[in-house]
Amino acid sequence: MTSVNTLQFTTAELTGATRCLVVDDEPHLRRVLVRVMQGDGFICEEAGSGVQALEALARQPATLVLTDLHMPELDGIGLLREVRQRYPGTAVVMITAVADVSTAVSCLGAGAMDYLTKPFHIEEVRARVRQALEKRRLVLENRDYQERLEERVAIQSRRLEQLFLASIQSLADALEVKDTYTHGHSLRVSHYSAVIARTLQLDSEDVRQIELGGHVHDIGKIGVRESVLNKPGPLSDDEYEHIMTHPMVGWRILSPLLGDTPKALNVVRSHHERFDGRGVPDGLSGDAIPLEARIAAVADTFDAMTSARPYRPGVPIPATIAELQRCSGAQFDPVVVRAFLEAIESGAIDTGALNDVSSSSGPPPRGVR
Repeated sequence: MTSVNTLQFTTAELTGATRCLVVDDEPHLRRVLVRVMQGDGFICEEAGSGVQALEALARQPATLVLTDLHMPELDGIGLLREVRQRYPGTAVVMITAVADVSTAVSCLGAGAMDYLTKPFHIEEVRARVRQALEKRRLVLENRDYQERLEERVAIQSRRLEQLFLASIQSLADALEVKDTYTHGHSLRVSHYSAVIARTLQLDSEDVRQIELGGHVHDIGKIGVRESVLNKPGPLSDDEYEHIMTHPMVGWRILSPLLGDTPKALNVVRSHHERFDGRGVPDGLSGDAIPLEARIAAVADTFDAMTSARPYRPGVPIPATIAELQRCSGAQFDPVVVRAFLEAIESGAIDTGALNDVSSSSGPPPRGVR
């Protein structure tokens, strides 16, 4: 987007009212330059020092500043630096009686568009001014191009992200065909996980990745046999081992897609790790388990317990909370459990929206799925 100052200058130039500020502590030289610039159609203002020049620019920005180098209070180099910082769309041409190469290089390095030495010829001044304004025009055009390019890149990035999320949703939809429970479960786990993350005061990008990870954490179940997914009774040891391959299956499926969201991948791979090190697939324990996975583990278990499944009714919320507290420090990170309970107490997680289940009073059997 074009800056405010740049917009003002461009509008002035289109109407033929290009403003010029002449800065010199010698009144005679100021008047000479003013007459030259007015003769070329500029609207001119004078200043006898760098401080007066900044005051004049504060009242009305200028397209061009012609300034002497050696002045009291604030010299030309100091004025140049202030103008570059406050009014980056202003072209500055330095004028000095000292024909020194190092001084000229310093001025140009600080952002001056050109450099004139006294005594100067009128035609030389006009040529240098035209050159400076042409440089300014090219700089502003390049700046505008870069800003528009960044805007186009941002739009394209958002579009790519939308397409990426659509591909992830396609995977989730494919899994839902096999297990109709999984889709709603993943949405709830995603929501609970995000609430816990915000309760722990994680930053917005971490929350976004954790929310995405929760949405696809069970995607690996697409590789689990339907007979096991929908079995109406407890799982055998072999069936339990088979279903617990889904974190690694999901991680392998999503690794090429979620390379830019490593925390989401951690949720997929490690949401069945246990705080005591007895989980899968890597047997991690304590803080070695990524925090995002520890968060998802609590959210996943809460929803799995409170939801009715083909092989059991849902567990009442008080009994589920009691089970989470009992397993705090063993299966679950105590800090995450406390944050989850805090979210329930604050109303950030609305348990009233859950179905009222009362058919069971204990924890679910092994093989929650």
